[in-house]
Amino acid sequence: MTSDLSAPLDAARIGAALTTRWLGRACETFATCASTNDLCAERGRAGAAEGLLIVSDQQSRGRGRMGRDWFSPSGENLYLSLLLRPLRPPSEIPPLTLLAGAALAEALAGFGVVPRLKWPNDVLISVDGEPRKVAGILTEMVSEGNRVAHVVVGIGLNVNGRAFPAELAGRATSLALARGEPVDRVAVLCAVLSAFERAYDDFRANGPRAVVPRWSAHAALGSRCRVAVDGREVSGVALGLDPDGALQVRDDDGRIVRVISGEITS
Repeated sequence: MTSDLSAPLDAARIGAALTTRWLGRACETFATCASTNDLCAERGRAGAAEGLLIVSDQQSRGRGRMGRDWFSPSGENLYLSLLLRPLRPPSEIPPLTLLAGAALAEALAGFGVVPRLKWPNDVLISVDGEPRKVAGILTEMVSEGNRVAHVVVGIGLNVNGRAFPAELAGRATSLALARGEPVDRVAVLCAVLSAFERAYDDFRANGPRAVVPRWSAHAALGSRCRVAVDGREVSGVALGLDPDGALQVRDDDGRIVRVISGEITS
């Protein structure tokens, strides 16, 4: 990997490469932090404007859904959080995770890979015919009554990592591993921000209905799955999304089950 590709991320490099109108134009970069989501939430509580980007070269307490640790070594990958203030009701915010996944898939497709989305927050790339996770999304909302105060969309994206802990080695991959060569992290970041800005502008105007076609274009659907939902396991086939972002699963008895919150376990 060249020194340019492994150089620390900084606001000047990012700003010079950005093509967005407003997203990421305010940017804070860190050599290391506990969690970019926590920093972004702190800025949100302090009144920072929508569009703030927090990026760190390393995280000591990066996390994914359900409190899981997110492997965050220094200088290899992207760990970022975006501050949003959508003028939508709190009930419409959960599909933002799906929207972020769709933007990630759109951006990564421009780097010569074929991403697939696993509901609700995983981005996958095939390695030797097996899907492996290249990115995850963690969306956290603060609401005040019927008003959204702010939303933090956190993204962990394996860009140039080539080694993973034993517990992840068979399930994770990176963009560099899939391509066979390292990638400029700033170029990847700017592609993600550009795709997300377009998608989010659509969401601001049209709400969750803007999410379904974007996510479905890259979704891993039609195969058998098991979904943990409401303390029970549903086995069946993932069919697609309802307009509100809920996953439709046809169970083994032929019934259509709406999965609003849960996790695909296989």
